[in-house]
Amino acid sequence: MSGQSSDPADPPAPSSQTRSPSAVADAPALSRVRLKWEIAIVLGLSLGASAVYSIVSIISRLTSEVALSDQSATINGSQSTREWLDFTYQFLGIVFTLFPVALVLYLLWRPGQSGFRRLGVDFAEPRRDLLRGGALLLLIGIPGLGLYLAGRALGYTVAVVPSPLDTFWWTIPILVFSAIRSALSEELIVVGYLFTRLRELGWNAWTIIVSAALLRGSYHLYQGIGPFVGNALMGVVFGWCYLRWGRVMPLVIAHWVLDIVSFVGYPLALLWWPALLAPTT
Repeated sequence: MSGQSSDPADPPAPSSQTRSPSAVADAPALSRVRLKWEIAIVLGLSLGASAVYSIVSIISRLTSEVALSDQSATINGSQSTREWLDFTYQFLGIVFTLFPVALVLYLLWRPGQSGFRRLGVDFAEPRRDLLRGGALLLLIGIPGLGLYLAGRALGYTVAVVPSPLDTFWWTIPILVFSAIRSALSEELIVVGYLFTRLRELGWNAWTIIVSAALLRGSYHLYQGIGPFVGNALMGVVFGWCYLRWGRVMPLVIAHWVLDIVSFVGYPLALLWWPALLAPTT
């Protein structure tokens, strides 16, 4: 007889080699479910929520007795009649809406490669990023302005009411800060993060590009149908460029400058062409 005990009370812990075939097959499915929940949570905390509110807003506008062309949407409006409170509210609003950006960078981090490096939002290729960003700015900015003006003339875009530039000494710096917030939020979440996760789920390139472009257009619906179309087309171009270049940085540069021009230059244009740009009173 052998001297070894045959007592099975303390069996060895199962290894990956002893796992059942069904458990191994379920692992990719579980990862896909986790990814889908992660995407839903990220969008629910950021631009997905903005899209839902914008859809409700455009339904309200279209069912209003006031024509769409006679309505207005305020961007970067004052938050308080007291200067220090206005600055505080606006500054905190910008800072806290950057936390979803920090979240996606954290989620995409992996050992040896930060989220910044993985998405190509760094200073590794400054000259190339600036040239590409400038080209995108010209490609998107001029047609975008023309589309907005056409929308105002045809009556399917609301009048955008910007923040006055001469309110306080800090107004223009806050507008520039708000512009970088928008650029980082939209390009890192809607392009960098979403493209990465949807590719991991097995989506093909053009399905990802079109889906992200529609999302980009949808959270601009509060401004009317014209901005939805314009931003969706911008999303197609930006998405294609990201898949081709593999870097978010040129998109951030183009978007940041575009928003600075919109936030700071638009009030000046409103003074020059009030009949075309101002809401009907």
